[in-house]
Amino acid sequence: MQRIYKNCCGLDVHKKVLVACLKKGNKQEIKEFGAQTKDIKEMANWLLENDCEMIAMESTASYWKPLVNIFEIKDLDFIVINAKDYKNVPGRKTDALDSEWIASLLQHGLLKASFIPKREQRELREATRYRKSLVEERARSLNRLQKMLEGANIKLSSLVSNINGVSSMNLLDYVLNNDEVLDEAILEKLITTKLKATNQEILEAMDSIITDFQKTMMKEVIKHYNELSERIKDMDKIIELNMEEYMSTLTKIIEIPGIGKRSGEIILAEIGLNMEIYPTQNHISSWAGICPGNNESAGKKKSGKTRKGNKILKSTLVQCAQSAVKNKESFYSAQYHKLMVKRGKKRAIVAVAHSMLISIYHMLKNNMDYVDLGSDYYNQFNTDKKVNSYLKKLKELGYEIHTENNNDFPSN
Repeated sequence: MQRIYKNCCGLDVHKKVLVACLKKGNKQEIKEFGAQTKDIKEMANWLLENDCEMIAMESTASYWKPLVNIFEIKDLDFIVINAKDYKNVPGRKTDALDSEWIASLLQHGLLKASFIPKREQRELREATRYRKSLVEERARSLNRLQKMLEGANIKLSSLVSNINGVSSMNLLDYVLNNDEVLDEAILEKLITTKLKATNQEILEAMDSIITDFQKTMMKEVIKHYNELSERIKDMDKIIELNMEEYMSTLTKIIEIPGIGKRSGEIILAEIGLNMEIYPTQNHISSWAGICPGNNESAGKKKSGKTRKGNKILKSTLVQCAQSAVKNKESFYSAQYHKLMVKRGKKRAIVAVAHSMLISIYHMLKNNMDYVDLGSDYYNQFNTDKKVNSYLKKLKELGYEIHTENNNDFPSN
């Protein structure tokens, strides 16, 4: 088998131990290092002294990140690989053998590199991902509050769309901090916006059976909710300060229906600005895990479920797709309703998310603006066939349609 690299190194990465196998032609040398910064620098110098052309390491948790930081500084070429791509022979599982196996596969070019962005983008990812986790935690705290309200016989959620609105929070604050009964006069002062429900309906919904312990727990949950809201605002400011080079691109992609500023920031932090690393739209779709999978055997196509990919990007695109299909004038709405009939709602949403990612890819790669194809895009194809189909359905329903010259409906 042809050798791609003359000198290369395979690394078995752990929390406290790094095992390196250096391949030099037909010879090899295995060394064990610690995982501290000084140990990594020592290993990097050892590899430089031996003219190492390429390093391959497994993507074990986040333990590969300190190595990447040092290798970038030392200007060493490296790749990070997925564990499923280099499984060893069963019964041959030691740290030394694993590093040797990785080095052997690397030497013959049999390893597939994972996408590792530059350090600035990695740091931006950490910020957007942390903010996303804070938003999810805030949603959980709101659901937790809703369960407590139900346990206290407070049916506020049946009257308002959001229990975290200003009027709702004013009502809850009064109930939790006052022993006086809520009446019509007090209610008028607490409500800051017009609600569809009448004052009598609100008073009946707030008629509770609440204990002092429940009040204490609700106060803590509301306090936690408010703290998370403040942290999210702080993260918004931090992200905006570090997205200056992304702002012009962000302005373009938020023109796509369903994509807002926050979701746009997450998408750009995940995929970056350089689309040259993705040879085609199929590559970025596969990497994101948003395209149909391939599972064919003996000429038969089996399950085409999506593969595992970038979870953050995938979930964000799906959320954007769910918002985009609500815009009745957009192409994504037409695509969703076309696919929903045969493929179901969930698959149709994933297909829309796939189309959105393809749009973003071409916009970034070719420096283009977004152009919506319109909600009538699919009506431009097979017009005669569709007209004849509708005429046939009308006839089955008992309607007689008279067309010119007694022929089928005339084509355009």
